[in-house]
Amino acid sequence: MLDFPPWKIALITGICVLGLIFALPNVFDENTRGQFPSWAPTNTVNLGLDLQGGSHFLLEVDSASVLTEQVESLGDTIRQALRDARTPEGRRIGYANFADMDSGISFMLRDSAQSEVVKKVLNAAISPVGASQLGPGQPNFEYGITDTGKVTIVLTEAAISARKTQVVGQSIEVIRRRVDELGTREPTIQGQGEDRIVVQLPGLQDREEAKAIFTQTARLTFHLVDVTVSAEDIARGRVPPGSELRVFEEDENRKIAIRRRAMITGDQLNSANASFSENRWVVNIDFNSAGGRIFADVTRENVGRPFAIVLDEKVISAPNINEPILGGSAQISGSFNAQTSSQLALLLRAGALPADLTVLEERTVGPDMGADSVAAGKIAGVIGLVAVIVFMVLVYGRFGLVADVALFANIVLLFAAMSGLQATLTLPGIAGIVLTVGMAVDANVLVFERIREELRVGRRPVQAVDAGYRNAMSTIFDANITTLLAALLMFQFGSGPVKGFAVTLAIGIITSVFSAIMVTRMILTVWLRRSRPQTLAI
Repeated sequence: MLDFPPWKIALITGICVLGLIFALPNVFDENTRGQFPSWAPTNTVNLGLDLQGGSHFLLEVDSASVLTEQVESLGDTIRQALRDARTPEGRRIGYANFADMDSGISFMLRDSAQSEVVKKVLNAAISPVGASQLGPGQPNFEYGITDTGKVTIVLTEAAISARKTQVVGQSIEVIRRRVDELGTREPTIQGQGEDRIVVQLPGLQDREEAKAIFTQTARLTFHLVDVTVSAEDIARGRVPPGSELRVFEEDENRKIAIRRRAMITGDQLNSANASFSENRWVVNIDFNSAGGRIFADVTRENVGRPFAIVLDEKVISAPNINEPILGGSAQISGSFNAQTSSQLALLLRAGALPADLTVLEERTVGPDMGADSVAAGKIAGVIGLVAVIVFMVLVYGRFGLVADVALFANIVLLFAAMSGLQATLTLPGIAGIVLTVGMAVDANVLVFERIREELRVGRRPVQAVDAGYRNAMSTIFDANITTLLAALLMFQFGSGPVKGFAVTLAIGIITSVFSAIMVTRMILTVWLRRSRPQTLAI
């Protein structure tokens, strides 16, 4: 147990030195950090909005466009259903003047006697949509058929309200994932009213970059190209039903006709990463299992045809399907550089916004707490640290001093990890660090008390220390693994501040166990080998 080979001593010492290097930037101001060598770490722990202020944005969600898309989707479904439907006599359903209207669609039956058949068609088309959004028995749409054969289908008020609430909630979650992928930056993101969102970002320096991140919709879709549309028809803006024109991102004067229905969407992505391939920046994407199967089926059935990769209604590229793409992955290429490709990968990982966002207001906000709170937090931290150091020395003597060294290593490693993640420290976070200082030595207390018990039964110093660590290890690991599991669950199922707290908690557990088990044991082992004491005062 107390066998510490030189390589292990070097490894533990190296980790502590690296931790000190990564934590040191927090001691210097921004001007001093700017003079560091290029290879030196410069990331620091960020102060939260309550301590240093930041930027405030008020966004408006374009929920009307989402409702329009829902109506258009139903219109496509009803058109197809009417084409497939037959009367008992085997006749087709004749209709005309199919048009969009406010929150709905309308059309005229050529034969009003077919209204009963049309009712069955509409019930079949509308019910599945209603069941998915409002629950059984509460359809999204309601319809009416007049004696003259005019059919109107409109969204219900309940469906409109539910859809708006859903869109705002989804937008909040997507924005949170984009600006705070690990949950360590503590942004404030919340709804305001029916269709507005407030976003507050601590210590934000570049507002334009932030706006680009959370206002770009990042709706990625893959469509088959409609090869039946000629260049003359594209120039005149004429496309058949079910198709639409889209411009290319690189050249907005260039247009292409694509099928309106997407063969696969960005919702079915597993991951997205930027890479440099064949002298250009690209974004590699991987579909989930369902998306991979759909992509494989579509490309298998359309070999030789072109398909379009569309991002926010602009065509990124339109390559030919030379062979079935069966691996569940694809590559997006365009006029990307390192920054834009990384930003696109981040947006795709976070998911598409369900609706466009418009910035209504942006301004700088001051700290809620201010410098006095930061100073009070520092004083509390110093008092807590000094109290723990004095207590450990008074109770455990030389062993307590070793525990204090490990406590210092724990604080250094904690700040190093938080700096690497560029975590945000809020006032509750300062309280958490003060609490960590008090709790970081609990593993040492368990070990030292077991060493005392072993000495009382007559064991020699080396044997007592060895047995103390061995017997206390299960208790230490049980307690910390239980807490680590709780942190992992909070990270998996939480969001925002809860997710950030989980990351900080997990880091604190790992650094505390490392410093208590490895650092103190290494110091005590080296001391026991050199001094070989006959008795221990602990």
